[in-house]
Amino acid sequence: MDALVAVIDAWFARVLEENPILAAVERDPDCGPTERRWFARVVGEEKDTSTIRLTLRQRMLHHETYVMPAPEENHAAFHQHLLKRNSSLVGATFCVGEEDAVLLVGAIVASTVDDAELDRLLGTVWMAIERCFRPALRIGFASRFGGIDTSQD
Repeated sequence: MDALVAVIDAWFARVLEENPILAAVERDPDCGPTERRWFARVVGEEKDTSTIRLTLRQRMLHHETYVMPAPEENHAAFHQHLLKRNSSLVGATFCVGEEDAVLLVGAIVASTVDDAELDRLLGTVWMAIERCFRPALRIGFASRFGGIDTSQD
């Protein structure tokens, strides 16, 4: 685990310097002895910021990102939109979390964690949120946007 922590820490340090979409990274000091956790703040264009929670356990590196609250209306169309988006994602899935909030989650086998895999994870999360966020808002919160057409994909 210590070797993987070093790989992840070094990757975050490099990406913080080189990639403007990564705004900040914090380590969670309150993790137990069997896991390590990071919080990475990502800057987007469609959604201003998102925080990816990475949790390294013995066999897997899990990731979870809060995307938005539960929809206020057009529930079926909203969930259909997200389910359709899932089919094009690799290593990440939109799901419903606590209080019906929308999350983007996934996991990587710990033995495969390297710079390329972490780059892919960051890119997948960023792109998934960028592509779905605004259309999902228009569907699930249509009345707040002046009754925008909810038939869009």
